Amino acid sequence: MQLRPWIILAALALARIAFGYQFQTVATLATELVRRFGLNYAQLGSLIGAYMLLGVFVALPLGLLGRRFGDRWVLGTGLALMTAGACFGAWVDTMSGIALGRTLSGVGAVAMIVLQGKVIADWFAGTRFMIGISVSVCAYPIGMGLAQLVLPPVLARFGLHIAFLTGALPTFVALLLFLASYQEPPHAAAVPRRFSLPSGRECLLLAVAGGIWTVYTAGFASYASYLPSSLAFRGYGLGVTALILTIATWGNVPGTLAGSGLAARFGGFNIFLIGTLAMTIGMVGSALTGWPVAWALLLGVVGSIQPGVTMAVGTLSARPENRAVGMGLFYTLYYLGGTVAPALCGMAADYSGRPEGGLLAAAVISALAIPLFMLHRSMASHETMLVRA
Repeated sequence: MQLRPWIILAALALARIAFGYQFQTVATLATELVRRFGLNYAQLGSLIGAYMLLGVFVALPLGLLGRRFGDRWVLGTGLALMTAGACFGAWVDTMSGIALGRTLSGVGAVAMIVLQGKVIADWFAGTRFMIGISVSVCAYPIGMGLAQLVLPPVLARFGLHIAFLTGALPTFVALLLFLASYQEPPHAAAVPRRFSLPSGRECLLLAVAGGIWTVYTAGFASYASYLPSSLAFRGYGLGVTALILTIATWGNVPGTLAGSGLAARFGGFNIFLIGTLAMTIGMVGSALTGWPVAWALLLGVVGSIQPGVTMAVGTLSARPENRAVGMGLFYTLYYLGGTVAPALCGMAADYSGRPEGGLLAAAVISALAIPLFMLHRSMASHETMLVRA
């Protein structure tokens, strides 16, 4: 019984790694896709955003279904869809087919991420909750970094189809691990299985918190999407590009884990502000100067100390019985931003004539997190939330 929560967390972390890997696939393979299909940056951004496309419409319904039918069935189905979508994208040989496969995987990812915060809150309490949330959050950039390391050599040796197929393996393993380990938490019987919505105040808090998470993740994903093209445009090789993106993504792991402890010592708002400013400055520096490794370190480590705080206040903005539905609302905004932001950054890149335009647009999007966090802070006691966490 003591090991079960950690096995469940391991399954969720692996699923989040797969999420980051699958999302990053198109950006990592961008040069080959542009060559094969003749894409411009806006079209490339749309193909990246296809992974997020239906999340806008299904996040809230999946939260409702999670409350009605339970986490095991809805989250397990999501992992199966992530696997099926990756296999379909590897099987087809058209841009529209690849987009359809990404959309199918993206729907599965919705079910996984809408319920993962609620599952962690169900099984972890006190300091373990912040640990669990932080592990889940930092798993996503691990997947992004893995994509940059794994996909180029796989593409060179086995071709585009096998490169896409690699995205199915971690989701399949996560599915098996989750189904083997998950059961309803002991207190789940006290929560009625019926369709209902959070209160108006909870919805407002969740909407603002979802906006914070949206601009953070959309900005970072857009940065990771256009950084490879920017570095290639400036003459950097695949090896250097892989190193820089690995620093920017895997640096999130120590940054995010450290940020949760620093927030308890120095205050959630201070940590959030430092992290967001470092992230924004790192993006601007990556676009305008020639020191990509230094900016990747700043953005990847210091610029990632705040996500645990954001996820904690977002998850705790709703009462336990409303968290499945509440996180559906939270992630509806997240998916809206994830769908639109890459294309907007692509338009900025096309307008400027260089992929650096996409990096600057990502910086502007990321900076919007600060006023949104201040608004949420004015409506709720973050100190109380973090003590509860």
